[in-house]
Amino acid sequence: MNYKLKQISLITLCSLGVFWSLPLAAQETGWEGKNKLEDAEIVVEKNRVNELPEATRNFEKLRIPPPEKKDRQVNYRFADYRLTTNNLNLPMRVLTIKQEDLTQVNGNYLKAGLGNYSTAYLKGYFHNKRDNQYSYGVDVSHVGSGKGPVDGQNSAASNSEVKFNAESYTRDLTVGGNLYYNHDRYNFYGYNPVIEEIDRDSLKQTFNRVGADIFFNNKVSKSELQYQGGIGFKYFTSRFGARESNILTNIGVGYSLDESARINVDAKASFVGYKDSASVNRAYFRLRPSYESVSDLVSLSLGAVIAYTGDEVNNARKFNIYPSVRVGYEIVDDQVQVFAGIEGDLKRVTLHDLTQENPFLNQDVQVADENKIMDFYGGLTGNLGSNLKFTARAGYQSFRNLAFFNGSLTDSTKFDLVYDDGTTKVINFLGELSYNYSEQFRLGLKTEINKYTTDLLAKPFHRPAFQTTVTGSYNLHDKIFFHTELYYLSRTYGQVFRLNPEGLYRPVLKETDNITDLNLKVDYRISNKFSTFVMGNNILGNQYQRFVNYPNKGLQLIIGASYIF
Repeated sequence: MNYKLKQISLITLCSLGVFWSLPLAAQETGWEGKNKLEDAEIVVEKNRVNELPEATRNFEKLRIPPPEKKDRQVNYRFADYRLTTNNLNLPMRVLTIKQEDLTQVNGNYLKAGLGNYSTAYLKGYFHNKRDNQYSYGVDVSHVGSGKGPVDGQNSAASNSEVKFNAESYTRDLTVGGNLYYNHDRYNFYGYNPVIEEIDRDSLKQTFNRVGADIFFNNKVSKSELQYQGGIGFKYFTSRFGARESNILTNIGVGYSLDESARINVDAKASFVGYKDSASVNRAYFRLRPSYESVSDLVSLSLGAVIAYTGDEVNNARKFNIYPSVRVGYEIVDDQVQVFAGIEGDLKRVTLHDLTQENPFLNQDVQVADENKIMDFYGGLTGNLGSNLKFTARAGYQSFRNLAFFNGSLTDSTKFDLVYDDGTTKVINFLGELSYNYSEQFRLGLKTEINKYTTDLLAKPFHRPAFQTTVTGSYNLHDKIFFHTELYYLSRTYGQVFRLNPEGLYRPVLKETDNITDLNLKVDYRISNKFSTFVMGNNILGNQYQRFVNYPNKGLQLIIGASYIF
């Protein structure tokens, strides 16, 4: 051991001597490589002994006690481990799909135009932009013609309306309301201009309609319990003193038993007060409970309709109970379904609505609710591919108090409401076809055939046996938009009353015309905000009569412009 220490000490002293002499030599002679080290004598003393004192070895000086053992429960928590990308330099570019920006919503537009028959056309739509909490706005409309097909101004007509609406949306509830005012102006021009002298002021007829309602529903909710309801008020007046007020309410509840079965209950009520030369109060109530089930091949609806009417016209049946059953079976999976059913219903009818269908009604008409006693039906519905849908339905129906428009005994320019004393039976066929190609081209066809059998009425006055509607639209490069409508209605019948030689009035049956009416509208977009349009109504120029003694306008053209903002 001592011998090894001596060898190590000797080697260390020699190394220190060599390194100490190198800087000194470099200082004096430099490191150019031309000088050499001088000879030197190194003396090593072999007999010297280096001795170190013996160290004290104390291993017990610092004593750390071991940790105390305790029982404890170990819980494991596994966190997701994600690599940080701050220090990664990827040699490739990751391609991602850019999120599509929301399209700009234009909440307002204004359309104005002028046409023949001294026609003014105005449409306005003013609403808020995209909002996930509120929707509100106002719509205005005015279409008026200063002249018509008979004696110029004597057959003028106009329709004006302003409507306010608002809705509020929460996660599970939608609440909204509507308020509207409508003013219609017509003239009774169904006279013979050759033999009759007319006081223009006596021809005027005006209607004022005011309505308001509030509603609520939770259709956006995913709850098993779905509900909707509302309450409203409508008020109607005419120039000749007719008044009608209508308080109406409805509520519906649906509950999903499972993914394929559901229970629904719908209720409606209406309270009408009508005043003309006499005052009439008309109550109405309708309740429809039902059970609906849908499986892979079979759809089923079982229910009933319980209804009440306070009408006394034509000995109206006040309390009514109808079945409501429909069964459908898919004969081609997800494409074609055959269905059949039986049902009945009681429909609320008001003067407010009848005057929109025929504005030439007489004073003191008797209004009654429409009682569909029974309807047996069956048919096919489905789709052929993703673009073509169809429905074909045939049925046998029986009605009481189905309203017909017939000429008035006292005034040939006006119409009374008449009802068949017994029941009116109808064999009905309905066909619908719709084609939609990439939102660029759309085509729709609807045909309805009705064969009426009346008990006492000579004819089903002013109800066509055959009617067809064809609609189509085409979008050409988002620049030119075409929209067309073609209507065909078969001839109808009405009565006029003539004096016979005995001085008594006798009814004379008159036919209206077969109606073929073609309408076309073309919009040309100049920019994203401006466009022009041309509307042509009754392009074929047919001088037909929808109601006896009331010829329609010929070709009507309106040219105008639109502004979107």
